[in-house]
Amino acid sequence: MSDGNPDLPRTASPDRRGARLAGRIGPGIVTGAADDDPSGIATYSQAGAQAGFGLLWTVVLTWPLMVAVQSVSARIGRVTGRGLAANLCRVFPRPLVLVAVALLFVANTVNIGADLSAMGAAVNMLLPWDRHGYTLAFGALSLLAIVFVPYSRYVGYLKWLTFSLLAYGGIVFTVRLDWAAVAAGSLVPAFDLDSRTLMLVVAVLGTTIAPYLFFWQTSQEVEDEEADPEAAPLIVSADHAGLEIARINRETAIGMAVSNIVAFFIMLTTAATLHASGVTDIQSTEQAAAALRPIAGEATFLLFSLGIVGTGLLAVPVLAGSAAYAFGEVLGWTTGLENRPRDALPFYAVIAAGIGIGLAVDHLALDPIKALVWSAVLNGVIVVPFIAAMMVVASRPDIMGAFVASWWQRILGWLTFAVMGAAALAMFALL
Repeated sequence: MSDGNPDLPRTASPDRRGARLAGRIGPGIVTGAADDDPSGIATYSQAGAQAGFGLLWTVVLTWPLMVAVQSVSARIGRVTGRGLAANLCRVFPRPLVLVAVALLFVANTVNIGADLSAMGAAVNMLLPWDRHGYTLAFGALSLLAIVFVPYSRYVGYLKWLTFSLLAYGGIVFTVRLDWAAVAAGSLVPAFDLDSRTLMLVVAVLGTTIAPYLFFWQTSQEVEDEEADPEAAPLIVSADHAGLEIARINRETAIGMAVSNIVAFFIMLTTAATLHASGVTDIQSTEQAAAALRPIAGEATFLLFSLGIVGTGLLAVPVLAGSAAYAFGEVLGWTTGLENRPRDALPFYAVIAAGIGIGLAVDHLALDPIKALVWSAVLNGVIVVPFIAAMMVVASRPDIMGAFVASWWQRILGWLTFAVMGAAALAMFALL
């Protein structure tokens, strides 16, 4: 991905390319896996401990909303051959977009620091030594992997570690559950109108529907298209447009479903264990891990650590890379994780800065769990204008041609904006 400009049409082999598209699974699955990062694990754990089954509805509600906004972001990239920030500059003043991208960088940096800190704490539970030392090691490892190993190579392995979190689903077989309460908590939106609960609702929404995921999935669609010699932006060549749009919708729905199933089970587990035993505020990583003890016994910490470390290693490149893509598209840099560092030096410099500054979060007077939840709250606030801007871009025929967002994407996309905006405003009103 160079400067975000569409390539010239390429000659396609219809039969071969159509067959390949039919079975392709790509950015949507990776985005769903990265969504269950340590920030998500911590936030869902806190929601279950604090509210019991009362906030299960949030992860049910957000699935169709996530599918809509993430498929819109992917559609923008595949249709235009440009990243999200580059397309925002076609609608809004460039200085305004640059300010928004800077805000994205701040939020991502806080999230990176909180994720790395949680990874260090998780390993420290297994091998007691120096939590800060582990955190620094993970930061260095993440940066070296981003710079020297193509993301497309190691992401194929890391994304499977996310599925270790499905072990939280074992709670349905080991703990007696009040299924009526579970059903009510899953299907009836209800919560206490106080600042603490509303902040948690915003955190759950913000860790589930986060702005960095929009920029990431858009840019990955562009990179995939540019790496395929038989592909071109759909606005340039509409060959197999139906297959491409269907593929985006399919893989996004699958990726977001897996992400939210994991979130549901994490929340259900902590509700049935910690909340049921009177623990309503998770103060440490160890407490979050303790929710798994009824399932895994002495293997609890190992399982929890695998989930934290695996999702963290998957999410840190997404967090750092999404901000670097956004800056590069606004400022005209060469971008792309498949590029060598010397060919995209400013792009990699932003990634290094995000990880380096993020490491400073580890030295704040916050437990990793608290830092993770606060980063989710921050995402839940700043995502609101990003959703609105993205929906404007996706609805513009002069940008999207015949491939503007579909009716269901527009309805659910603007509903996402309304829901998240209302939650953020209500939280501020009660602070």
